[in-house]
Amino acid sequence: MSGAERRGGLPVGVLLWGALVGVTLLRLAIAATLPLTPDEAYYWIWSRNLQTGYLDHPPMVALWIRAGTAIAGQTAFGVRWLGPVSALAGSWLIARAAQILAPVQGGALRSAVLLNATLMVGLGAMTMTPDTPLLFFVAAAIWSVAQLLRRDDARWWLAVGACFGLACESKYTGFLAAAGCVVWWLGTRRLWKQGAWVVAGGIVGGLVVLPTLLWNAHHHWASFAKQGGRATDWHPARAAQFLGELLGGQIALATPLVFVLFLGGLWQAARYARSRETSRFLIVCAGLPMAVFVQHAFGDRVQPNWPAVTYPFLVLAAAASGQKVRAACVVGGVMTTVVYAQALFSPLPLTAHQDVIARQTRGWDLLARDIQALRSRDSGSFVVADDYAVTSALAFHGAGLPMAGIEPRWGLLSLPMQAGAGGIFVIRAGGRVTVPVGWKLGQLKGHSCRMPGLCYDLYPLTPEAGVTTIWRIPTRA
Repeated sequence: MSGAERRGGLPVGVLLWGALVGVTLLRLAIAATLPLTPDEAYYWIWSRNLQTGYLDHPPMVALWIRAGTAIAGQTAFGVRWLGPVSALAGSWLIARAAQILAPVQGGALRSAVLLNATLMVGLGAMTMTPDTPLLFFVAAAIWSVAQLLRRDDARWWLAVGACFGLACESKYTGFLAAAGCVVWWLGTRRLWKQGAWVVAGGIVGGLVVLPTLLWNAHHHWASFAKQGGRATDWHPARAAQFLGELLGGQIALATPLVFVLFLGGLWQAARYARSRETSRFLIVCAGLPMAVFVQHAFGDRVQPNWPAVTYPFLVLAAAASGQKVRAACVVGGVMTTVVYAQALFSPLPLTAHQDVIARQTRGWDLLARDIQALRSRDSGSFVVADDYAVTSALAFHGAGLPMAGIEPRWGLLSLPMQAGAGGIFVIRAGGRVTVPVGWKLGQLKGHSCRMPGLCYDLYPLTPEAGVTTIWRIPTRA
């Protein structure tokens, strides 16, 4: 797949980049059409209360949403539009980096197309999660490393440090990619003379992440404890199950044939890396984070999207190997198209359990309508759910429902506080009813289904002491 080849009188490179622009427009259209998922709504709440740190992740996703909604309004499109645009820009950065790091005929185009053939980017580019800015800034870091090698200018370490710092501000797994780059430098003798600039780049990256470090220090290291505490889990009896899920998740998110190309490219890069061939050695070192996820699988489940931080490096490995990618790209494109079609039109009769996107996005307005009807009868002063995801989804989709938080996690946000005397408690039907500490439930008052098999029970909720303090959650009017 070379840009010099021609199809219908046009260079293949022009056609492929035209196709990627077309895919970006499609992603933008889907981003505007599909309702927000609960996690996206949760990050949207963050964007209404900007901080330098949060319980679950660093603040970059909140900053991107704030920027997007400032331009396009408090809509699904406003929340998401930077996702498809950053995926296109990241693809360009990877292609430019591949000219240096995967210097084979057609390597630049192969890397860009392979990245977009993965389901991870196909889905991630039309939603807004911490992985969205993470992948962009990792791509920018790789491009900076390529410029460092092409120009033989150690000052590029400052850009490398800044990009990895921004990646870490997107998601903590960015630290793993940065660590892989440090291992690459330590193992590349001809770059040792650049040590002072490497340290300077590390200082720049440290300054970028300093605000989040300070936020954690002032909040009892809450975010680090939540994410880092998983590393101590150890359940080897379930390791086979967790490792199988890790493998299956990567085959699905990379798509099967792209996953095979990743393995082949990594194997070939490892062979070259024995001689410290610079670019191949970088790719191998950047794959080291996968060892962390394998280790984690001996203690707990690895979410399929966690290893996505390695994908920009793996597409370079696959491109550098010279493997044929057309079939893999076609399969990946077909799989992504099927997912898009199911998300928009539901041609397959899947249940709520089987259809993940439908389960995440559909019917929140119906649930909000039923809650509002109950409030009009009983004059509930606020609405709270036993799950932050339901609370967040209702805050965005609930057309002004007075949402409140009583979980400790909401106390880590700079939300206004108010007195609460009573409200409506929303809990998934059939689940265990866990009464929040300091509160009591009345008799079941209502029942609502936002899609078949996905229903909620509605209870009156009152504080045991008569009045207590709640956190008021911003809503979209």
